[in-house]
Amino acid sequence: MAKKELKTNAMRILEKKKIPFTYITYECEEFVDGVQIADKLGQPHELVYKTLVTVAKSREHYVFVIPIEEELDLKKAARVVGEKSLLMLPLKDLTAVTGYIRGGCTAIGMKKPFPVVVEKCAEALEEMIVSGGKIGMQIRLTPQDFQKVTGAVFEEVVVSVKTEEIL
Repeated sequence: MAKKELKTNAMRILEKKKIPFTYITYECEEFVDGVQIADKLGQPHELVYKTLVTVAKSREHYVFVIPIEEELDLKKAARVVGEKSLLMLPLKDLTAVTGYIRGGCTAIGMKKPFPVVVEKCAEALEEMIVSGGKIGMQIRLTPQDFQKVTGAVFEEVVVSVKTEEIL
């Protein structure tokens, strides 16, 4: 009997929209972080992106897709989406809001379409790697195709490494 091919909702959406992608599977007892997964898969850190979900005082949710080694700048992120401030969505609310669990969350195929912002540096990449919609699954596609399927915009939203000049 042939083994059934493993498909996630995110993969079905990409196929339906005829967006080319490849997927990478890995064994994972418990999710730690994207850096550990990239290392396990031998993938360059600058190609692997994590998905973060935030909530504003307005109760609107916003999704940010940033390099795994970076940190989301909540002030920049709030400005980009036109909110006064943002907070990280509490982990206990992640599945109820997105339909995904920690370590398997992707902007592709969430329960509802939320505004998606991808860190600007991704725009120049030939390809990026994001969660495939479950732990143990990663999807590789072009940033432009990711943008097409999620409606994402590219903006600077990570903490700047450069220290600002002291006036």
